[in-house]
Amino acid sequence: MPSETILIIQLMHHGDVLLATAAADALKQANPDCAVDMLVYKGMEDIVADNPLIRHVLTVDRNWKKQGVGYQLRQEYALLREIRAQGYDVVLNYSDRWRAGLAAVFSGAPVRLAYPRARGGNGLWRRMHTSVLRQREGVHVVERNLHLLSPLNLPAAESGRVRMAVSDAVRASLRQKLAQQGWTGQDYVLLHPGSRWFFKCWPSENTAQIVQRLIDGGRAVVLTAAPDAREHAMLEAVRRQVVPSEDAPLFVLDGTLNLRELAAAIEGAELFVGVDSVPMHIAAALDKPQVALFGPTRLENWRPYSDRATVVWAGDYGELPHPDRIDTRDERSLLTAIPTEVVWQAVEGRLGG
Repeated sequence: MPSETILIIQLMHHGDVLLATAAADALKQANPDCAVDMLVYKGMEDIVADNPLIRHVLTVDRNWKKQGVGYQLRQEYALLREIRAQGYDVVLNYSDRWRAGLAAVFSGAPVRLAYPRARGGNGLWRRMHTSVLRQREGVHVVERNLHLLSPLNLPAAESGRVRMAVSDAVRASLRQKLAQQGWTGQDYVLLHPGSRWFFKCWPSENTAQIVQRLIDGGRAVVLTAAPDAREHAMLEAVRRQVVPSEDAPLFVLDGTLNLRELAAAIEGAELFVGVDSVPMHIAAALDKPQVALFGPTRLENWRPYSDRATVVWAGDYGELPHPDRIDTRDERSLLTAIPTEVVWQAVEGRLGG
């Protein structure tokens, strides 16, 4: 059985933080009375806000260093003191940053678990932790996260699931924003075609064809995008190619939703259609049916962790670069080989059409 208080450290991006909640779920299943906290970068905490699995979220602000060395050291020390004061029994460190290792050591937890650093320095890293497990290869990140729990000997630790919660207040905010566009409560399919990496995106004309076919079939569609100029341009390109109808309107929420409101929009959808990005993982965490388009990312590691997801992989229809050779600055879509008809068949299959 797990100890009473556990700190999960994940100093990475939104998706990484969300996928780490599988460990919290496994811990709470084994001992519902345990307390699980998380340490994340500031700005990432919204993806675990309102999550009943998480008692408290501590944050590291990467902007501290911009205020000068003295200010940064004071803030870092205050955070370490706060961590120490919690009296953690276990630290699960999913980050290989030295800052994360220091937080683990300073916690005073008698059990501190981590994976090896990818960037070297593992002699010191091992002294910072009580156990450094061998990384599992060729498995999903969720399964890798759960494997770190193995020294705790939890019953059925592999049953942990990624969880995200949406509050009533957030749902109400989302409904208000939809209503401002004329939404009257009808069912909808949600498409989020963008990603912070544009090589992961499908061409706008293909997305527009899927949207039009949904509308022609009498289904309302919601298009969403992050508050990013490139994603705005992508949604505008889709919108220009679509002719909505009175019975099947098109609602465009272009950079107007925060992450929790986006989760509420996904939660309320009949189906989510997207690419390899955070919204895809949100849909899986909310157990929503989805169609996910994948390019050169390692599918076995990052596919939606859900049995309600249909994955369409560009590698089945054309050559893709090796995941280790991707230039993240590449603005070209690497999903162009995916046929529209294949995606449409997947959409119909998930909608039961």
